[in-house]
Amino acid sequence: MDTAPQGASGRMRALPTRLIGQVALIANRCTEKALEPTGSRRYHYALLATLDEHGPLSQAEAGRRTGIDRSDVVSAVNDLADRGFLTRTPDPADRRRNTLTLTRAGRTHLADLDERLEAAQRDLLPGFTAAERANFVLTLNRVLESHAGDS
Repeated sequence: MDTAPQGASGRMRALPTRLIGQVALIANRCTEKALEPTGSRRYHYALLATLDEHGPLSQAEAGRRTGIDRSDVVSAVNDLADRGFLTRTPDPADRRRNTLTLTRAGRTHLADLDERLEAAQRDLLPGFTAAERANFVLTLNRVLESHAGDS
């Protein structure tokens, strides 16, 4: 499928910056479509996956590990806690800090999100073999790692 505008020049098709932007739009649509029936969004997934991989974390640390802005973390944590997917408790060492812990319901929800996002990857990369997809992921990670300190 060619998603480039009709008549896009060869010059435009040779710019990684433009192509990545175009692919990002498609990727976001695939992700939103996959997650929409669950009531969760990308930030929800990022927080749940981070807690699953690292165990309980302070709210601030979860935000740092996911790269989510502080105000967006608060909103996502509130929503996830209200839905029973994580608990938020004061840290005994510093009562000003909250510790986030994934619940059993959160793990179940995360497993559902994982399945839905796996389908979204297939929607984004139709016709890619497993090896091509793995290579694409390596390439994207290489781009991200080369700009890790740019923020």
